[in-house]
Amino acid sequence: MADKRVEPQREDDNGGWIDRGPRNYERDLQNPDLLVPPITDHGTVANLRFSFSDAHMRIEEGGWTREVTNRELPASHDLAGVDMCLKPGAYRELHWHKEAEWAFMIAGNARVTALDEEGRSFIDDINAGDLWNFEAGIPHSIQALDQGCEFLLVFSEPDFSENNTFLLTDWLAHTPKDVIAANFKVGEDVLANLPGKEKYIFNGEVPGPISEVKKNNINGDVPSPFTFHMNNLKPHEFEAGKVWIVDSKVFPVAQTISAAIVEVEPGGMREMHWHPKSEEWDYFVQGKAKVGVFNSASLARTFNYQAGDVGVIPIVAGHYIQNIGDEPLIFLEVFKNPVYSDESLNKWLATSPTQMVANHLNVSPKTVEKFPQEEAAVVWYDQDRSKDKKSHKNNEQVENLNLKANQVFK
Repeated sequence: MADKRVEPQREDDNGGWIDRGPRNYERDLQNPDLLVPPITDHGTVANLRFSFSDAHMRIEEGGWTREVTNRELPASHDLAGVDMCLKPGAYRELHWHKEAEWAFMIAGNARVTALDEEGRSFIDDINAGDLWNFEAGIPHSIQALDQGCEFLLVFSEPDFSENNTFLLTDWLAHTPKDVIAANFKVGEDVLANLPGKEKYIFNGEVPGPISEVKKNNINGDVPSPFTFHMNNLKPHEFEAGKVWIVDSKVFPVAQTISAAIVEVEPGGMREMHWHPKSEEWDYFVQGKAKVGVFNSASLARTFNYQAGDVGVIPIVAGHYIQNIGDEPLIFLEVFKNPVYSDESLNKWLATSPTQMVANHLNVSPKTVEKFPQEEAAVVWYDQDRSKDKKSHKNNEQVENLNLKANQVFK
């Protein structure tokens, strides 16, 4: 069935009119709240959305990569993101960064290796939903296993570019061979085939089990792992969804970046809240969302997001994230801060004197007493959906319609 034609017309105030000029109709359908903003939107707010589908794709023999930095999304002041894919056995070559690297495995499986600043080694295999973290300067590699892999990399500087990393092959290609030979204590003749330029992403063979390939290290292994397996973390459960919080409290090596992984049921929303310590960088894994942002001084704007999009919420800006699709909404909230924190509007009003809140909102104290009293990070927007979910709680067919976060994290 064809989509009903959408026009920049708003029923609430009978504003707008039809668009008869050139237009990208598919984009209008993807961004209904940009085409017809809620009447509560006001003022000029920077663009807070960019899609990886609009980013340049760098294609290499072993896979591909694309990035969203502050070049693509100037509103991002803290973080940048890279979407990367490797064929089975392919390498993201040995390298390091001057920025911290936090990563989320979107699909498939991979092996990561690293060395800490005290010479202790690390190797681990990870699957969809798992994380890794390498602080600045930690040398590491990523190799796809039998399924191949796609993963999101988040870096601690907004202008970071994956094209400007410290690569092993690039370094050696720009170092005299006699120096390299002296360093490795071999003759120059055995180095004749060293790569003349960076390899970056290149093909390899799927490695054997860790037990077969791991080398002994006189300095031993790192005391705290550089990876985090999500199936070891219990979510916070709410009426309309779940939240997994991964910060330095549960993932000690992540000293720069923290995250919340959020699942919102159809008809639910991430409650009205803000973050006091850093801006929020979002990546949408599944579903469709409406995000309303309030940035003080009567500035407010609404954006639409779908899987593969990146979003930014300015530091301390009030916002909500609503699931407007028919499947669970899954997204990452990422922060340049080692400890996750937020402020809930519901919790604030619930802990403030009742009469004070009533006077502010022009409602009765009895109405205020009906407001939520407990933490509710994910609440119902559509009460009919809430009733429907309760009535179908034991209906296996309904429960299996869509992918849930705990299926991503298996």
